[in-house]
Amino acid sequence: MSMDVLIVLVLLGVALRVLRRRRTAAVALGLAVLLFLVTGWGLLPACLLQSLQGPYARRPAIAWAPRNAIVLLGAGAQRAADGTVEPGEPAHSRLNEALALYRECKASGMDCRLEVSGGDARHTGESEAAVYAAVLERMGVAGADLLLEPRSMNTWQNAQFSAPLLHGYGAQRVVLVSSAMHLRRASLYFAHFGIAATPVRSDWAKERMDWWPQSWNFAVTDLALHEYVGVLRYHVYNALGWNVQATDPGAP
Repeated sequence: MSMDVLIVLVLLGVALRVLRRRRTAAVALGLAVLLFLVTGWGLLPACLLQSLQGPYARRPAIAWAPRNAIVLLGAGAQRAADGTVEPGEPAHSRLNEALALYRECKASGMDCRLEVSGGDARHTGESEAAVYAAVLERMGVAGADLLLEPRSMNTWQNAQFSAPLLHGYGAQRVVLVSSAMHLRRASLYFAHFGIAATPVRSDWAKERMDWWPQSWNFAVTDLALHEYVGVLRYHVYNALGWNVQATDPGAP
């Protein structure tokens, strides 16, 4: 996304020079250079990440209820060289955090379920929910404690399709596990469908400050902008009445 903006500014600057609009062209090209530098140096991603991740810096102390559900949001799946389908690279921190929370919940003596949400968005032939569940079982999670939501193709559907499972189970405490960068949007969507979840981060993205522009900073900026666009789109769709009607979190 950031590179798209840079390319548009450069092309606009070139076009304006051809049209002999030299001052306007200089402004467009100057903005392109400025955007390239503040992004590559890490200044822009640092600002974007702080706003997105700041509220989730500390992992909350969780008071487990009699019935608890830990919701693990998928982060992709991929087919390995041996032909098997396995979780994508960003998913491992989420798996580890969900497992740690599950063990903590079980140790409290309360009833615990671990819901895995994710369909076959990468067209591997297997849903993320099934792929992750197999890994979790190998890590020691009881199969009877797993709830699978294998249809969702995006975060909105994660929330939409998880809500009936969680209400059906009668979860009194819902813990939402995802990347810190993703939690703001995910929590917003789950709340829309009546799930008042406690967000817990599985990882923390960090910019790389350097005098030489770093490609990592462009990648992180694009991921952060994707989250901001998702939140903005939610509010715009709500204002236009395009979202599914919201559910009261207190409703059964």
